[in-house]
Amino acid sequence: MSTLKTTARDATTGPVPEINGDLDHTTAGELRKLITTLTLKPGQRLALDLTGMEFCDSSGITALIVAHHHARAAHADVVLATVPAPTLRVLRMVGLDQIFPIHPDSDAATQP
Repeated sequence: MSTLKTTARDATTGPVPEINGDLDHTTAGELRKLITTLTLKPGQRLALDLTGMEFCDSSGITALIVAHHHARAAHADVVLATVPAPTLRVLRMVGLDQIFPIHPDSDAATQP
């Protein structure tokens, strides 16, 4: 059974959802729901911290794209932090590394 734990904290640049566990077809809806409840202001940055993400399938990638659309609709940016190697490989294969700025950790992702 897939499990996902998401928490969100605030940084000076904007919200930082932390994703822990499996981001797959069973759990991606939880992340989509969390993302759409986050209030973003123009110029803010939504920094998705993937430090604890253990697995990501195509449904998880779709949830990341939903986060991108949510941020763009608010005239905000979205970045990814601490992307696990297998997920980074997929992002590069499908060209999403050109859409999502990728940072080595959440500290770097939340620097103004």
